[in-house]
Amino acid sequence: MPASAKRIVLDASALMDFFEDRPGAQTVEALIAGAAAGQSELLMSLVNWGEVYYSVHRAQGPATAQKIIAEIAQLPIDLVPATYDLTRQAAEFHARYKLPYADCFAAALAADRKATLATSDKHFSFVETQIRILWTT
Repeated sequence: MPASAKRIVLDASALMDFFEDRPGAQTVEALIAGAAAGQSELLMSLVNWGEVYYSVHRAQGPATAQKIIAEIAQLPIDLVPATYDLTRQAAEFHARYKLPYADCFAAALAADRKATLATSDKHFSFVETQIRILWTT
């Protein structure tokens, strides 16, 4: 990634906006295009990736969930495992700000990587003073 490129963490809601063509889909599409062009780096916690998989599986069934994760694998998104330090930081976000636990992994990854968090989930308004937020809707 060039030094001038942006680092962006995708929350599950942002990726769901993209796949379900909800408001915010165009913003996420532009982020993906920027990453494909080398203008930015996209990251996503595996916990949030699992949230996407679960949401699609529950709403549309296992075949569609498998299709979506295959499509995610083709996108320029670096999936980041939930390490000890990242999990501790997520737990601290959960304790301090009462965010849903899975969302805390997106916030923790953004804080850890000094990245902007792309989301349409209004829960993140609680941490807007702690991390940069790009509201996709």
